[in-house]
Parts: sequence; C-alpha cells; structure tokens
Amino acid sequence: MSKVLKELLTANKNYADNFKEKANLAMPPKRRFAILTCMDARLDPAKFAGIAEGDAHVIRNAGGRASDDAIRSLIISHKLLGTKEWFVIHHTNCGMETFTNEIISDLLSKSLSTSTLVDDGWYDDGIDSGTSAAKSIDWLTISNQAKSVYDDVLRIRSHPLVAKDIPVFGYLFDVKTGQLVEIPEATAVGKPTELSHSVRK
Repeated sequence: MSKVLKELLTANKNYADNFKEKANLAMPPKRRFAILTCMDARLDPAKFAGIAEGDAHVIRNAGGRASDDAIRSLIISHKLLGTKEWFVIHHTNCGMETFTNEIISDLLSKSLSTSTLVDDGWYDDGIDSGTSAAKSIDWLTISNQAKSVYDDVLRIRSHPLVAKDIPVFGYLFDVKTGQLVEIPEATAVGKPTELSHSVRK
C-alpha cells in the first residue's frame, strides 16, 4: 500500500466515524448554486465560498474552463437538481497560462512522463515513447485570465440547453490574497436574457 493511499484511507475512516447527520443530506444542493473552478490544489471552494457539504455543486477541471463536460454538468445541475445561479471562477498564477496547445502536444509526442517547468519553459526528460494523439485536442489553455473568464461565461450563456433565466457570474480568485475579484464584463454577458416559462407563470 502506498503512503498516500494509507493516509487517504486513514483520513476517510476518521471522517466516516463522525459522519452522523450528514447521512441525511438531500441530493439537491441546499443553497441552489454551482461553481465551475480550477482543479488547482491551492483553491478550496469550501473555504473561499463558505460551502458546507450539501450546499452547492462544485465542478472542477484544469483551468476551470467551460468545456463540453463542464457545461454538461451545469445543465444537469440546473435541470435535475435545481441550481439557480452559476459562478465561473478562474484564478491568478494558473498552470494553464504556462503552455499552449502546441507546447503540450510537443511534450506528449516525446513521452507520457511528467514534465518539469524550468526558467525557459517546459522540459521533458521522459524515457518512454510519446504519441501524436495530443495534437487533435484543444487543451483550453489561457493567455489572459479576464478574457478566459469572459469567454467561458459567454460560452455557457450562449449554449442552447442553458436556461435563459440563470445568472452566470465571472470571478478571478487571487492566490496571493484569497480574494474573489469580479470580472464585470463576464458577469454582464452572463446576465439572464429572459425569464423561464416556469417563472413567467
């Protein structure tokens, strides 16, 4: 058993021993909102957004991007589980700003081993063989954080399966201060465009 696995299972046992009333939490999120954010280990949505178990949906991926799968989750979050407000939260000093589609495709063509970020870019010292399969993927890298938040909010708002009455807010988490900074242009484009049928009744 690996050290990490042992630590994980020990932590889970301690958590399960004190689970108690959490067993009665309902499936729909109590506070009826969802967050799309980055998988970066420095971000803890439970802390920076004051979320407890059962409160909200948190969807995470590299960069917090509005990928097809992220939007799939948001649509399910609203349609079947009742969320009414969505937040797109990217962050400063994101790893997705350190490479392009071409860079990661080139690295993966050399090897599938972990690369290292050095002063002049990414270095690959893997000894296994790579693959050209990465060239067909859009890795949704980031060159400008404010623009990426805007683009993702716009992509969500423009999706034909997203209800028009859901507000989509755009924010940037500052990893140096812990503060959420609004991207006003993103929140503006994420405003509801019309009331849903259920609200108009």
